[in-house]
Amino acid sequence: MKRNIGRIDKADFPLLNLENVDVKIDTGAFTSTIHCQNVKVEDNYLKCNFLDEAHPDYHKREIVFDTYDVKVVKSSNGVAQARYRIVTEIILFGKTYPIFLTLSDREEMKYPVLLGRKFLTKRFVVDINKVNLSYKLKMKK
Repeated sequence: MKRNIGRIDKADFPLLNLENVDVKIDTGAFTSTIHCQNVKVEDNYLKCNFLDEAHPDYHKREIVFDTYDVKVVKSSNGVAQARYRIVTEIILFGKTYPIFLTLSDREEMKYPVLLGRKFLTKRFVVDINKVNLSYKLKMKK
C-alpha cells in the first residue's frame, strides 16, 4: 500500500550524517537531487560538501564516495546537464529506503533536496494539502 506524503517534509540521510533536511516533493522531476558544492573527482573518488543553512555543523565537512556515476538530467528550464549521481539512504516515516541522488548546487533554491518521481513511484501518493507528515510522525515518537 502506498503511503501519503505531503508537498514538503523533512528527511534523514543516515549515510551522509544529515538529519531533518528539508525536502520538496516534486512530481514534475524524474530524478531526485541534493544540494552540494565543491564537487570534484580525485583519484577516482567523488568529493563534495553538503551545505545547508539549517545544518551549520556540516558546512565544511567533505563527503567522499567511491561509487558514483554521471547522469544527464534535463532541468525545469529544459537544459540538459551532466551531473554526478550517488546512491545513499533516506529515512521517511521511520523506514529506510535506498535512493539515487544527483548532486547539484541548489543554493538559490528554497529546498536543498528534491524528491522526484523515480523515488516516489510505487511508494507514495502526494497530497499537496499536507506538509511534514513524516517529520510529524518522527516527532511523536
